Amino acid sequence: MAPLDGSTEIVAQTATCLHCASPVAEKHARFCCTGCEAAYAAVQGLGLDAFYRRRTLAESARKLRPEPTPDFDYAQRVQLSADGLATLHLMVDGLQCAACAWLIESVYARDADVADARVNLSTGRMVLKWRGDAARAGELVGSIARLGFRLVPYDPGCLGTVAEIEESRLLKALGIAGFGAGNVMMLSVAVWVGVDMGPATKDLLHWVSALIGLPCIFYAGLPFYRSAWSALSAKRLNMDVPIAVGVTMTAAMSLSETLRGGPYAYFDAALTLLFFLLAGRYLDARARGKVRATATQLLALAVRPVTVVDASGVLRSMAADAVAPGQTVYVASGERIGIDGRVVSGQSLVDAALVTGEAVPQAVAPGAQVFAGMVNLGAGLRIVATATGEGTLLAEIVRLVEAAERSRGRYVALAERVTRSYAPVVHATALATFLAWHFGVGVEWQVAMLYAVATLIVTCPCALGLAVPAVQTVATGRLLKSGILLKNATGLERLADIDMVVFDKTGTLTQGQLVLRPDPSRDPALLPLAASLATVSRHPLARALAASCPDQPMAAGVVEHPGLGLSCGGMRLGSRRYCGIDDAAAGPADGPEIWFAPGDGRAVRFAFDDALRDDASATVAALQAQGYGVALLSGDRAEVVADVASKLGIRDWHGGVDPAGKAAHLAQYRARGRKVLMVGDGLNDAPALAAASASLSPASGTDVAQVAADAVFQGRGLVAVAILLAAARQARRLMRQNIAFSILYNAVAVPLAMLGMVTPPIAAALMSSSSLVVVANALRLSRAKGET
Repeated sequence: MAPLDGSTEIVAQTATCLHCASPVAEKHARFCCTGCEAAYAAVQGLGLDAFYRRRTLAESARKLRPEPTPDFDYAQRVQLSADGLATLHLMVDGLQCAACAWLIESVYARDADVADARVNLSTGRMVLKWRGDAARAGELVGSIARLGFRLVPYDPGCLGTVAEIEESRLLKALGIAGFGAGNVMMLSVAVWVGVDMGPATKDLLHWVSALIGLPCIFYAGLPFYRSAWSALSAKRLNMDVPIAVGVTMTAAMSLSETLRGGPYAYFDAALTLLFFLLAGRYLDARARGKVRATATQLLALAVRPVTVVDASGVLRSMAADAVAPGQTVYVASGERIGIDGRVVSGQSLVDAALVTGEAVPQAVAPGAQVFAGMVNLGAGLRIVATATGEGTLLAEIVRLVEAAERSRGRYVALAERVTRSYAPVVHATALATFLAWHFGVGVEWQVAMLYAVATLIVTCPCALGLAVPAVQTVATGRLLKSGILLKNATGLERLADIDMVVFDKTGTLTQGQLVLRPDPSRDPALLPLAASLATVSRHPLARALAASCPDQPMAAGVVEHPGLGLSCGGMRLGSRRYCGIDDAAAGPADGPEIWFAPGDGRAVRFAFDDALRDDASATVAALQAQGYGVALLSGDRAEVVADVASKLGIRDWHGGVDPAGKAAHLAQYRARGRKVLMVGDGLNDAPALAAASASLSPASGTDVAQVAADAVFQGRGLVAVAILLAAARQARRLMRQNIAFSILYNAVAVPLAMLGMVTPPIAAALMSSSSLVVVANALRLSRAKGET
């Protein structure tokens, strides 16, 4: 019986399974196995058959063959919250395209108990929340496993596996295309310059070109052939369709000409085109992997084992996500905290820069809250865990980054918007040319094919395909000369739309290094003496004090008292209390400070500043003069942030903002219609960097911040912000000029090709010339002086 969706004819033509698209044993069979038949019936029964029209079968995707639910105890991985929601984090194997994510989310949307189900196509992660107990986890997982997806408890080590395979295949195809293009081009040059070459010799060279070129064209073109077939199977067109058709027809015509001893063999052109297209495709695949790299680097901070104190007081090591809330964890000096918790024993200082962005270590005592990612700088601490694994602040930062990347992933590049309507016109034009000449005029099919191929070549999307990448390449080179690395393919287009710049403070507007504040009233003889004690310690304030007097030798007999300071004989260097200073007499601290008591009854204060970058004030003023809105978001104390904002003339500032708060502030700016550039350097800036319209990070920032950003700048100045925005505006203007020229070129060249006035060699020359014009226009960017 014919299926209701009318797919009988498709089965007969393609002989592939209706569900997983694998080849079937019998020509008229509809499914490759009973499992696929059951899965297909399940999708139809749910009324979600639109999945088969939406999906695109990616080359690297695993076929959707139904599998039994994996043997995992999902209930143990469920997290129960106080509001009655159960949460399960999973990796989904078998995701092929956005339609797969839509199918999974749609299935769960029909379950009244499921509160939320979100699939991240980039990382393969899914977050499932439902009302009820953990026992339903296996049932919920099984409902998706029956459709052919394999769901396993989340494992950071699984990230990027499929993408790495895809990148490897693209790199192999790129190598084959380069090998074939280089060798065939040498033979073609011999044909072109061989004025006295006889027909037999030319035919021999064409045959050798065919023997080298055809296998290379087949292998190197596989990514485009598969993508084009997937698009056509879904009854739509993409940019790979004209590429696949053009390359195939060029190869077929070249083989036909070689068989009949004709002069038109263009194996070299097909391979060269594939080589350049594959180079762009490979670089794009590398760019898409940045999302996975962000999540992986963040999670790497939390995978280290922690030391748990059991009921008998024995210390034992275990994985951080295996720690249960309420257990006691011991963190030794220098160790990174692996869980969120509350200090129950010990006093120390913790480096919270990765989490809060504050440069000065925080003093913690019993009752203080600490978070995963902080580093214990002093004495050992006993911490009662309040959140572990996916419940920690660090894991929340991961989710914020992924959510922001999903939102940014909806951005459509300028060239892609144009080519959506371009591909159908190209094919219709070439087909009309062939039909008109062969059936209308009555010429031989070989001649009609030559005219059709000439039309395809002259309309080959090289100029249009280069319109944006050529500008991006030149802009990248120009920015590199200015010490700016542009990392994201669509970053320039988004940067051109920016109308507001949001800065982090520590390490971005400031240098991120504590510098001793000059004090004329201080006895100059006490600085070298205090520095001789400070050289012993690795405390940030002690190191800053030692750096202010670098040639001072280390004092002998210095003892460090964790959480308090240093002593040597009767001398003390440390906090006010440790040096016997009365708070009322000394007054409130106006920044980071360390006190020194030389033992003669005196006490001297050494105050420190996180110095502003040299051009911070000039950069902010220049941005404001150009009409950009400027704001400051920092996790540092409000009074410190207010002081920096006042010095720079920034009215819109907020202090004490956590990572989620920064992302929330950016969402508020977007709701007002602002296009925001976020400039930050810390782990706590990563969600905001990913959530912003575009983002920039200094090379001195954390690896996570640099991965999440669209661009990274070198040097100690902030002039890179103005340079980047100016280059983006100029690049956008050139991109639009290139696209306009490409459209004009086709409007003139296509009619000539359809009338038979353009042979394939002339078409190739015209196509190459159009590409050269586009590239030459893009090169103007490298000579631009920049906007002010």
